[in-house]
Amino acid sequence: MADEQYEVPDSTAVRVALWRAMHVQIDAEPHLFEDEIGLHLVAPDEEWRSRQDMDPRGTSGFRASTVARARFVEDLVAEQVGHGIDQYLILGAGLDTFAQRRPETASRLRVFEIDQPATQAWKRRRLIELGYGIPDRLRLVPGDFEAGGDWWQQLSDAGFDTGLPALVVCAGVTVYLTKETVAATLRRLAGLAPGSTLAMTFMLPAELVDDADRAELEATKPRARASGTPFISFYAPQEMLALARAAGFEDAQHVSGTELAHRYFAGRTDGLRPSSGEDLLVATI
Repeated sequence: MADEQYEVPDSTAVRVALWRAMHVQIDAEPHLFEDEIGLHLVAPDEEWRSRQDMDPRGTSGFRASTVARARFVEDLVAEQVGHGIDQYLILGAGLDTFAQRRPETASRLRVFEIDQPATQAWKRRRLIELGYGIPDRLRLVPGDFEAGGDWWQQLSDAGFDTGLPALVVCAGVTVYLTKETVAATLRRLAGLAPGSTLAMTFMLPAELVDDADRAELEATKPRARASGTPFISFYAPQEMLALARAAGFEDAQHVSGTELAHRYFAGRTDGLRPSSGEDLLVATI
């Protein structure tokens, strides 16, 4: 019991899990992404929807961005499985629930989730408590990109095969890492086997964010700092593409938040749309 007090999930991971659930509970159908398992993992008190960061209107853009990137990622997973990829690596996995929500697809993959040790220990315990367990094809790997230590070796020890192609996803993470760490991570991933694909989100600097979203983005910065997860790194699209190419990726493409909005939100009549501050890098080896 003494150890459990130190097993706490990262606050940003909890927020994302709750936004996913809110999308199902309060946004009009069709839902882009259905995930209430994260909510059950967190098991917040009955007043959780009254939290400041759960305001239905004030945070709708962030909520929409969260489910848009999740939908993009899982569309990419389905595509890559169709191409024969059988290793799926999630960097900064947080409370990702792919393995629990999509057991049929997950059974065709070895899924490796890497995140901070406290978050991983807590998640492992909660999955067991809720009856999901930890199937052999799901590996929860503790690792901290900024704190030193060889997370790559930990991944290998968990059974990840660097000689085989993989799909790697890193969503909602780079803004919390230094640019040096992001560049080092890209160099490491560029050494994966040919046929591997990386999807990585990144935050735009304020001057590249749409006028309608800039004020809200700026307002979140002090709140993120106060919660212990300050925003650190922002990238213009060309800067991120240049980093990926310099790291050794053969091809690097930019997928804008605007493109995701057109792809997933066209025709909606409820006004739900993603904020414009987060874009995607999709790179291949």
